[in-house]
Amino acid sequence: MEKVRRLNGLQLAFIGDTLYDLYVRGDILESHDGCMRDLHRRAVARVNAGAQAKAFDALEPLLTDEEAEVARRARNAHTRPPKNQDPAAYCRATALEALIGYLYLCGRLDRLGALLNSIPKEEQNG
Repeated sequence: MEKVRRLNGLQLAFIGDTLYDLYVRGDILESHDGCMRDLHRRAVARVNAGAQAKAFDALEPLLTDEEAEVARRARNAHTRPPKNQDPAAYCRATALEALIGYLYLCGRLDRLGALLNSIPKEEQNG
């Protein structure tokens, strides 16, 4: 646990990015039976900085002080967003990914699942 707390926000986001992508893809497979192109389009619509920023905005009021601190550190990390991304949205997306990575690495899978499942479907669809 102490090792996880020493990771910086971008390191936590590194693993959280993959976990969020896996969560979204699993959710899409569970609720849609389409061709690969349709499944991919749905995933891309939900796993991008804008959609992830909206998801973070929905979760932020639910965070504990500890979780909010993890997200704050990641949101304030010095990153260079891609030129086609809104910098503020990119920072909030990074906060979401770091939070996911943190909860996963701490073994708080029930809390992680509860937060992910509390994202409104309209937010998930970007």
